[in-house]
Amino acid sequence: MEDSTTPVREEHKFDVSRLQKYLLGKIRILGNDQLTVRQYSSGQSNPTFLLRGLAGSFVLRKRPQGPLLPAAHRVDREYRVQKALFSAGFPVARPLLLCSDREIIGTEFYLMEHVNGRIFRDLRLPGVSPAERAALYVAAVEVLARLHSLSLQDLHLLEYGRGHAYCQRQVSTWTKQYQASAHQNIPSMSDLSGWLSLNLPPHDEEVTLVHGDFRIDNLVFHPTEARVLAVLDWELSTTGQPMADLAYFLMPHYWPRELGVLGAMGRIEGVQGVPGPEELGSLYRRCRGFDSQLPPLNFHLALSMFKMAAIAQGVYARHLLGNASAPNAAEFGQMVEPLAKAALQLAAGPLPGPESRLFLQSPRGQEVLLRVKDFMREHVLPAQKEVAEYYKKHGADSPQRWETPPVLEALKVKARGAGLWNLFLPAVSGLSQLDYAHIAEEMGRSFYAPEVFNCQAPDTGNMEVLHLFGSEEQKKKWLDPLLRGEIRSCFCMTEPGVASSDATNMECSLQRDGEEYLVTGTKWWSSGAGHPRCIVAIVMCRSSSTDLRHQQHSMVLVPLDAPGVTKVRSLTVFGQDDAIHGGHFEIKFDNVRIPLSNILLGEGRGFQISQGRLGPGRLHHCMRAVGLAEFSLELLCQRAAQRSTFGRKLYQHEAVAHQLAEMRLLIDQSRLLTLSAAHALDTIGNRAARKQISMIKVVAARMVCQVVDCTIQVHGGAGVSGDFPLAQMYSYARTLRIADGPDEVHLSSIAQLELRDQLRTTQARL
Repeated sequence: MEDSTTPVREEHKFDVSRLQKYLLGKIRILGNDQLTVRQYSSGQSNPTFLLRGLAGSFVLRKRPQGPLLPAAHRVDREYRVQKALFSAGFPVARPLLLCSDREIIGTEFYLMEHVNGRIFRDLRLPGVSPAERAALYVAAVEVLARLHSLSLQDLHLLEYGRGHAYCQRQVSTWTKQYQASAHQNIPSMSDLSGWLSLNLPPHDEEVTLVHGDFRIDNLVFHPTEARVLAVLDWELSTTGQPMADLAYFLMPHYWPRELGVLGAMGRIEGVQGVPGPEELGSLYRRCRGFDSQLPPLNFHLALSMFKMAAIAQGVYARHLLGNASAPNAAEFGQMVEPLAKAALQLAAGPLPGPESRLFLQSPRGQEVLLRVKDFMREHVLPAQKEVAEYYKKHGADSPQRWETPPVLEALKVKARGAGLWNLFLPAVSGLSQLDYAHIAEEMGRSFYAPEVFNCQAPDTGNMEVLHLFGSEEQKKKWLDPLLRGEIRSCFCMTEPGVASSDATNMECSLQRDGEEYLVTGTKWWSSGAGHPRCIVAIVMCRSSSTDLRHQQHSMVLVPLDAPGVTKVRSLTVFGQDDAIHGGHFEIKFDNVRIPLSNILLGEGRGFQISQGRLGPGRLHHCMRAVGLAEFSLELLCQRAAQRSTFGRKLYQHEAVAHQLAEMRLLIDQSRLLTLSAAHALDTIGNRAARKQISMIKVVAARMVCQVVDCTIQVHGGAGVSGDFPLAQMYSYARTLRIADGPDEVHLSSIAQLELRDQLRTTQARL
């Protein structure tokens, strides 16, 4: 960014005309105009410069001049790793050339394209809203997890580092680096080095590409979106233990308070919107697909602080030598001892953190929930009557039948303006599944509320699929407009001709024909397909005849205006067309041609995608069911207090009183079980939490069905009339026992998983 550059400092000046002549023979950077060079004011290591010419802007990084520490400032390694990552589609600046000829500007250097975006030099991210602050940190963790998921073999970087025994090498390396630059004896640094050497992690086998200096100020974010465009500064990258990168990123949460803010570093604990280390760690684990919890990070945090202290000592040493890259290098000497002492405190005991409480929302989650409750009370609930009248007026024969009522469209604008938008997606909202579970319960009090906040099914599940598994092209074409609420989507899985409770029965076919796929088959219960803005469907198809049952299917994106797509009919639910949810349609795909690029993740990956989609989606359904049950119980209590029979209020009859108490027990039990499943999704992931998800799917659906049925009974004839919403609520509740898998399928899964867990426990005891 232009405002982060200064004129080239005296100690870093070089012959610009010579550089220009060299570059003219290598890349098209300018015509006859003079090349302009400015220096980035940030950075403590390799000096970095912004070059401008007619062809655009470029960034040059070079080694510092003068005496350097051994093996430090290797710009050739930076160039190599960026070249490999750029080829793999990972967000880095495109590297253009590496120059080893020191005669050009006095040192080795490399050139890369300039990435236009936001760089936050203060880790507290001032100037952005708490919601965006959370989303930026979430995006950072996601890209870190993506880095650690890359294959070294595919990157051709197997020999880039020595891999195994990473922690041992890091302790040795940074001890040597510190000792080579130390200007005085600091006992705490010696103590810390000794502790790290004696407490190396017993399991240090995982080897991935590690960045080595992964933090917010080394990321370039999109100018307006919470999306990482480029990861910068690969000087310390190597292969080794990825937990070291994660701990280094989390280090600001444990930054010594007495240091305040120095350079880009400072303590971020308690900054509004910044997720806590537990939330970020859980997000990282989910993105990596780990079933088990992360190991304790005490050692890695202590090592991160030791490394930072050694780096600070090196920066200060370069200041003493007169070749420091940073103008504030003199200040770094004061960081060393406080960092060492803080690291020793982390090494001595458990990590500091908030008091553990059962299923407690994060501070951000609590704040968003309060705002959603206020919005529901002030805007959504008062509009329900107008919405109901709209759908009553525009009946089955009306051309406006499937359109969203104007009052809801107006509320959507208000909700988005209030920042209450796309709350279901952690990458956008910064909320955990546990945070959102409480919010989903509140939305469940109204059939219309989820759409107001762009949190309606099936779009939420489809957006999750595109976010997790979509290509950049697919995200740009469909995910971005879905997140903005400009389009709608549907999900086509169930088929009328097969028993769809066994998803492997799906027969809709996907065949490759040159550079296209052919989709042929019939789907039904395609929710939302009637909405005028529903333009794309995610379709589950059989694409292979392999004997592996769960590798026979794929998911593809099919535009609903493609030739061969026919909406056959709108299905009814208990006689109603469910227009408020865009209806449920039978759709025929007759040799529909789509490009190969419309496949999600790859052929045979359909069931893998469905597992990622259904876990959070079922959780959202269950918590909305809890909210609906709470609303139903309110109606039950009001009716029991208003009506009298045989000389007493209804609630004074023991049968009604006992039913009321039973409903309270059912709701609270379901809520706790569902929140437990949300916590499991956050901490152990979709796959490991599949038993909990199946359990809540059965329990919540049964519970809400029973609660609404009891409320209808207390209302008598009024309960099945249109004067109360109970008939519509029962229709939804009873359908929930079939949607996303009937109870019987989930019960079978629970039994199998329970037997497995019990047998494992028995074997472990033996």
